[in-house]
Amino acid sequence: MSKRRASLASPENKRRKFTDQAQIDSFFSSPKKSTLNSSKSPTPSAKRSSRSSITKSNKPSSSQLTVSSTSREIIDVDLWDSDPVRPAASAEELDAVGPTHDSSPAAKPSVLVMSLSRNEGDFRCPPYETLPQDVSLFKPDPSLFFPPIHIGTKTSSIPYAFLAHTLSEVSGTRSRISIINALTNSFRVILMYDPASLLPAVYLLSNTLSPPYIQIELGLGPSAISQAIQHVSGLSSSALRKLYNKTGDPGDVAVEAKSNMRTLLPHPPLLVPSVYEALLKISKSKGQGASKQRQSIAEKLLVSAKGEETRFLVRTLCQNLRVGAVRTSILTALARAIVLTPLDPQSKLKNPEHSTWYATKTLLDAACPVMEGKPNPSRDTLYAMFKNAETLIRQVFCQHPNYDHIITGLFEVGLDGLAEKVPLTVGVPLYPTLGTPIRSLDEIYERLGDLPFTAEFKYDGQRAQIHAWKTTDDLVKVSIFSRHLEEMTSKYPDVVALVEHMLLSSKAQDFIMDSEIVAIDPSDGSLRTFQELSTRARKDVNLADVQIPVGVFGFDLMYLDGKKLLETDFRQRRALLQTRFPPLNTGSKEMARFDHVERCDSVDGRSAVETFWEKAMDSRSEGLMIKLLDTEIPEHNSDKEISSNRKPLFATYNADKRTFAWMKLKKDYVMEGGVSDSLDLIPIGAWNGNGRKAKFWSPILLGMWDPSSGCAVAVCKCMSGFTDAFYKDLTERYALTEDSDVCSQKPRWDCELGGFRPEVYFKPQEVWEIRGADITISPVSVAAKGLVSSTKGLSLRFPRFIRIREDKVLSQASTPQFLADMYTSQQGRSDKKGGNDEGDLVDADVSDSDVEEEDG
Repeated sequence: MSKRRASLASPENKRRKFTDQAQIDSFFSSPKKSTLNSSKSPTPSAKRSSRSSITKSNKPSSSQLTVSSTSREIIDVDLWDSDPVRPAASAEELDAVGPTHDSSPAAKPSVLVMSLSRNEGDFRCPPYETLPQDVSLFKPDPSLFFPPIHIGTKTSSIPYAFLAHTLSEVSGTRSRISIINALTNSFRVILMYDPASLLPAVYLLSNTLSPPYIQIELGLGPSAISQAIQHVSGLSSSALRKLYNKTGDPGDVAVEAKSNMRTLLPHPPLLVPSVYEALLKISKSKGQGASKQRQSIAEKLLVSAKGEETRFLVRTLCQNLRVGAVRTSILTALARAIVLTPLDPQSKLKNPEHSTWYATKTLLDAACPVMEGKPNPSRDTLYAMFKNAETLIRQVFCQHPNYDHIITGLFEVGLDGLAEKVPLTVGVPLYPTLGTPIRSLDEIYERLGDLPFTAEFKYDGQRAQIHAWKTTDDLVKVSIFSRHLEEMTSKYPDVVALVEHMLLSSKAQDFIMDSEIVAIDPSDGSLRTFQELSTRARKDVNLADVQIPVGVFGFDLMYLDGKKLLETDFRQRRALLQTRFPPLNTGSKEMARFDHVERCDSVDGRSAVETFWEKAMDSRSEGLMIKLLDTEIPEHNSDKEISSNRKPLFATYNADKRTFAWMKLKKDYVMEGGVSDSLDLIPIGAWNGNGRKAKFWSPILLGMWDPSSGCAVAVCKCMSGFTDAFYKDLTERYALTEDSDVCSQKPRWDCELGGFRPEVYFKPQEVWEIRGADITISPVSVAAKGLVSSTKGLSLRFPRFIRIREDKVLSQASTPQFLADMYTSQQGRSDKKGGNDEGDLVDADVSDSDVEEEDG
């Protein structure tokens, strides 16, 4: 079930939902009347009174203070204590200051308001050098980056301002080369100055706090972040709402809200390790008063943050950095930084002269860019070293996705011994191999020719990676992970009971198995729908409460008895799975069933495969998975090195990769006759309907998620596949009212619209499954612009609504790269060539007979 989010019912789902920009709109309250009152300057008497009160009650003398005639208020954050609930200012103290941003008492800051010392709006980040420059030209000299940054003290930790500078540089470009260079050079500076800051920096840059399989929820809701900004800035909720309507981004709101904030004394700068630790402290706050404690920590971070620090700190709290530094870019940059800056645990430079992994100074000097057209062998050597290191670190990460272990391993053994130091480990999930969509059985034989393959049922369930191992006292430990590596062990106690029984009754000591968990009928074992499976509770399920029985269908084995099987051909992995773990049905209601996937091998002949395909079409499975059984060995002859131009295919387990060694043929592809895969798109706008649909929104403007910009990009209009009931519900959900938070006549939310001009704009918050006829080059859409055409984007012809994907969040919607790959695959087929989309769609009326039932 490649299209369904494997963590549908996982406890981490809530955490992931908050990571999308569209989820943040509830960030601020929504008053019916939003006004931003202009602050008035305090009267001279108020200034004198304020200054007098400071001199009497605080350590700084009046000579240490500078009072501006245009000051608004000054928040003496130094008076905050460690108590999450700060003392409110007295009436006399508030009166001494004069009016604040809002005339109502509720709008006043809940901290003591003092006289002017420092204007937050005047702050500028240190003059860091530009980072997106060629790595061979960049000089990571810490003295150029970090002058003494503390007042009267010196620290060796990386200031958060430097990380904010890195994020600013990365967010300011869409060039992948510039992004990689900026991250690489940033890591080099960190490695030279303070290697201990590398791990928290990687987590902060990747917008995570922990590996994906370890549940750490920040637990800081939109209202808490909104109130933190209110308390720190002194702005009212209506003023923040107006700023948000203006900027559309919480980070930008915080920067503007703090632009007039003044503090009594300069604050020590934020440091990368301390910011990361503060976020962990927020996530660990539990019990009574936890919400106030979390908000208090956020406020203290915001008080110390300056300029760009504020922007990216708030985005981090919202868990949406909106930069193009995705996981692949971070791993690539980390690999290059290690090649260029080899360090040992004592932070002393290694001698790279005798290693093929690390670049020497001589090589780096010789690799400087030369005039265009002239070869540079040293530069070729350097980038070959980059490629080797990138391949190694990506492979290690895909098999053991834990930055803590990988960075520790790099410091302890370097690149030379990293694979042995951080191996595939039972209990740590690896990224699953993925199937490439195809359209027909003919394409299978075109791709594979005479190579042996197997066709397996593609079950309509939840993909599950099962880890099991015996402890020293012969107890069995079981962990179950989703396709997205989120742990869901507590969701399936019946599967845990099954796996414990399987391991205890076999001679195996441990294993990692790839499988599909499917709802079944307990009377005869027949398959039930995914919708029924999704009704199971999401976590902490008791065996006695299980209402939907399930079956576990194993289809691959990646690890067995301490031996990694990833490099073993699928035929051998399948044989081990079938012989060591036979089908099991104890008949117990408290234990799931185990079986192997139903299959048909190509050796049985094409007619048998076609019959098996017809059986899949008639079943409750989604279709077929086609898997190469043996690795293809290229033929050599005297005339050519390889007799075919086709790339060799490997029957190994390719973690986190899509290849034609695994292909998926879903019956929807053939029955609909459309594109080779459905798309998960985001409704971001609409027009007023015509005719019978005049009272509804129709058509709907759909977008896809662009991870490089962190926002939705418009791709097509859709008006097919909806029922009247759905139209009515949609129009009610996105009602255009004065105080609506989800529908507006003006573009309030961050979306790239290209040439589309909808009559209303929707807050991006839902994901819909859409299928279409084919993909076309469009002069209106900017989705995937630059990936296929340098001047035009791609669009979907005749899109048709299938269903709402309630199991997906915005960041899991289809991406421009996915659309471009589908277009390329479509162009490679002889029977279909994508045309040009004129970009206009008429909302034609349809008869009642054309309206289909909603897809449940």
